[in-house]
Amino acid sequence: MSLAQELAPNALPEDITPEMISQIDEICAKYRGQPGSLIPVLQACQGVVGYLPVPVQEHIAAKLGMPGHEVFGVTTFYSFFSMKPRGRHTIRVCMGTACYVRGGKEALDRLQRHLGVPVDTTTEDRRFTLEQVRCLGACGVAPVMVVDADTHRKVMADAVVDLVEKYE
Repeated sequence: MSLAQELAPNALPEDITPEMISQIDEICAKYRGQPGSLIPVLQACQGVVGYLPVPVQEHIAAKLGMPGHEVFGVTTFYSFFSMKPRGRHTIRVCMGTACYVRGGKEALDRLQRHLGVPVDTTTEDRRFTLEQVRCLGACGVAPVMVVDADTHRKVMADAVVDLVEKYE
């Protein structure tokens, strides 16, 4: 039975395709019955869909033969899982003390205006997700911003727009 058949017709987000559901089913079948496999399953499924909305979590729970609240509990506990759509690129701006006093707040404000989204949201085109973090551990080169896996040092407000526009 497909997820679309299991759920109410409007419960499945529009961006979840039958191909994605098929991949999720394969992932769940590979791990079903293996103790401690929920986190790897969720990571792999988030890799397929890009996020873990509740209907997908319920589908995963059913395929793994576990209660939905267990899947939901793990998804909401760990910060690397997202229940909201994410952008192709994640921008993390440090707001630790060193970054803040050296211009991190101004850089973050500039990005919010440029992208047209507040912190912890994703642009409408799903190109970027903008986050603020407490510390990136690079105080000596503050302010610091990370885009995907790229760390950018001494990032000033007047340079952030050009910097993020390089990411397609």
